[in-house]
Amino acid sequence: MQTGFQGDNGKWTCYARTVDGSGQIVFYSVCPVNVPEAKRDSMAELIARANYGLIVGNFEMDYDDGEVRYKTSAGFEEEEPSQAVLRHLVFVNVLTTDKYLPAIMKFIYNDVSAEEALEAAPSD
Repeated sequence: MQTGFQGDNGKWTCYARTVDGSGQIVFYSVCPVNVPEAKRDSMAELIARANYGLIVGNFEMDYDDGEVRYKTSAGFEEEEPSQAVLRHLVFVNVLTTDKYLPAIMKFIYNDVSAEEALEAAPSD
């Protein structure tokens, strides 16, 4: 399943998948712009700084193509996931992506450090 999402700070693609045989469901929000190769090491710093303290989910980057995405997941033994759990998985994901998207875009399009870019993300 793949869908578009419009947040307060931008538009991006989301998709869900199950991990065969593991009882896990994973939900991703994919940043609309890939990180240029020359900025990927510094983006890794930005991602590490953003991830620190996040309780549910994490940002990750594909070093090969520069794709940045936010991932939330949940595991289920033998029962089906409840609507409340799935809603939480999706809402935390899109709200966190929307919060950090300005920092990611600021970093990609400007000559700023990871710390400077993160100033664009509202603090909690």
